[in-house]
Amino acid sequence: MTTLTENTVAGNDDQRNTNPASTKFMVALDVDGTLVDHDGHMSEGVREAARAVVSDGHDVLIATGRSLNATLPVIEQIGLDRGYAVCCNGGVTLRLDPALADGYEVIHKATFDPAPALRALREKLPTAKYALEDEEGNFLSTERFQDASFGVEAIGVDFQTLLESTAVRLVVFSTENTPEEFSTTIRQIGLAGVTYSVGWTAWLDIAAAGVTKASALEKLRGTLGTPQHLTVAVGDGRNDIEMLGWAGRGVAMGQAPEEVIAAADEVTHSVYDDGAAHVLRSLLP
Repeated sequence: MTTLTENTVAGNDDQRNTNPASTKFMVALDVDGTLVDHDGHMSEGVREAARAVVSDGHDVLIATGRSLNATLPVIEQIGLDRGYAVCCNGGVTLRLDPALADGYEVIHKATFDPAPALRALREKLPTAKYALEDEEGNFLSTERFQDASFGVEAIGVDFQTLLESTAVRLVVFSTENTPEEFSTTIRQIGLAGVTYSVGWTAWLDIAAAGVTKASALEKLRGTLGTPQHLTVAVGDGRNDIEMLGWAGRGVAMGQAPEEVIAAADEVTHSVYDDGAAHVLRSLLP
């Protein structure tokens, strides 16, 4: 495991002599815990470093568990107006273009039937809160469940309505379990037909089977024509594990859990010490 310094150059070990001045990277950036802290604040240092890498012509992509409307403000903050972004842990992919009416268009959505997972979860977690993003971008929730990552105000519905909906993203939150108890319960349930990741708290994000940030980014890598060794990813959460393994250079934030750090090639500083800025500045000439 390498500890990052600002002079670290992207790529695998045998590509460490690559000159950033003549190289175009594909850079995938997580949001919460990476670009912004857990209060949603982006430091000036991170903002300036991200804007500098964008201005230098690299393909910078947001890759987040957030839904579309919660992702757009971050895209604006770092000066992205062209390229792509991955939302909902790979469930939604955007193409950014200032010539478009909204400045973006959704080019891919991966939907799934949430009913089997919901039934299995409710049996074990009857007091948990449930919310899902439908194919129209609406959030439907039980228990007046609301979170900043939704990007829109959730519509209160009964559990049966959730069962009958088509989902892009399903979220489960339990206030009555510790994160450890929650994780153990999820493993015991053995969710099938979906992809899921457990968060920092008793929080679960679910997407369609096989859908991760990495799966969406790999499709975009083909579109951009970027060689694998010129891909860089930075993240801190369990939903970043596949992405960090996918990247030619996967960098875990300093505060990341052990299993996330194990999936990375390097570790940078924590989000509170502008760890993402250190990675981004290392890509500049």
